[in-house]
Amino acid sequence: MTREPVLTLRNVVAGYREGGLFGRRTFHEVLHDVSFDVYRNEILGLVGESGTGKSTLARVILGMVKPERGEVVQRTEYPQMIFQDPYSSLNPAYPVSWILEEPLRLDGVRDIPERRRLVREMLSRVGLPDECLYAKPSELSGGQRQRVCIAAALLRRPRFLIADEPVSALDVTMQAQILALLKSLREELGLSFLFISHDLNVVYQLCDRVLVMKQGRVVEQGTVADVFARPRHAYTRELLAAAE
Repeated sequence: MTREPVLTLRNVVAGYREGGLFGRRTFHEVLHDVSFDVYRNEILGLVGESGTGKSTLARVILGMVKPERGEVVQRTEYPQMIFQDPYSSLNPAYPVSWILEEPLRLDGVRDIPERRRLVREMLSRVGLPDECLYAKPSELSGGQRQRVCIAAALLRRPRFLIADEPVSALDVTMQAQILALLKSLREELGLSFLFISHDLNVVYQLCDRVLVMKQGRVVEQGTVADVFARPRHAYTRELLAAAE
């Protein structure tokens, strides 16, 4: 049976431009000929050292950076992002109820009782009690804040999410709980994830397949079992040795 992709990148080249003399702008290439698919109901890991282009790739997928060359095909609407630092991505001035309701209001859900019903339903789905609705982000634990961020991402009913180091700021116990939550949400809602991480142990626990990126190029990809057991690229072997 043919698997159905939710996202396809083919030969994507992307980067940024810097201003120069007389209005000439120099292009700095960050992503070099990147190609891969994310399939429905899959968690695809993306690993590589800092500065290798993982964040640029996420911005390309979200439409924040336009590729210089290549093709990005989105087969779902509203790809959403779960960020590394939940505190900085939540407005500290407002309670959780406002943080979660406001995007629904902007999306056209005008009925206040309906907004509140949707928010409570999603809060329960991510394992938080109603009492959290009245708390500001500073009054929540790191794990609770990340659950609020996940709830906020899910309220627009996406089928595909990018999770950018979502457990790196949490302790080991909270990491395990958030990873278990992402797995259960994948099964319950039929979600697909691009899971960006520098931690190969986390990728091994969570992901179905993995991309290994070095200096803006995908140097290896395959199932987690195959890549971890039989790495072909020297850089992958280095990462695995460091993780041990």
